[in-house]
Amino acid sequence: MQPVLEKLGIADDNPGVFFGEWRGSGTKIDKISPIDGRRLASIHTASNEDYDATVARAQEAFLKWRVTPGPVRGETVRRLGNALRDFKHELGQLVALESGKIVAEGEGEVQEMIDICDLAVGQSRMLYGLTIQSERPNHRLMEQWHPLGIVAVITAFNFPVAVWSWNAALAAVCGDSTVWKPSEKTPLSAIAVTKIAERVCRETGADPAIFALLIGDRKTVGQKLADDRRIPLISATWV
Repeated sequence: MQPVLEKLGIADDNPGVFFGEWRGSGTKIDKISPIDGRRLASIHTASNEDYDATVARAQEAFLKWRVTPGPVRGETVRRLGNALRDFKHELGQLVALESGKIVAEGEGEVQEMIDICDLAVGQSRMLYGLTIQSERPNHRLMEQWHPLGIVAVITAFNFPVAVWSWNAALAAVCGDSTVWKPSEKTPLSAIAVTKIAERVCRETGADPAIFALLIGDRKTVGQKLADDRRIPLISATWV
């Protein structure tokens, strides 16, 4: 177990908030594996101040990311998919340890992440708009799609990483940033994925805050995301 955690950058004590920097000044929680009752690690969750700082930085990152050309955004997602390939076995094992799945299902979930990254890379060169016939001479009507803003992603414990990727990969190529609230039952998988995404962003020059993370409870994080007027879209999964 320990070599897997170390390779994924999981320490004994972990900040659970990321917006280009790691922090967590809220409640400290212990993650216990449902498989054998072992303590895996501790996580410092988000405080009210952490929430405000995260959404502000995600909005700031969006304003720069939205003017980045689509194929350039796709390159970051392509490298994210490759990084997930490199860590597929370890991340699959961590998903199994946290959620109680068998390792084959954990690795299968990571494969879904890789697959959606591949799809999103193709979409980054196909952000089309329509050219429409006009009734006026020498005149053209053109449709152009614009990035939306921050996408909040709230995921359930039974699919701790795949559902995030379905949203985050497509949002990224469309020019949007994401703020992820994972289940408090599977926080380590979310931290591991965010660390992978952070490394990729630093390699490509993208602002890592496009993949922000907020681990916390319904009152501190979940309800605030739902009520926040700065967030135009929320994708939420419940079980």
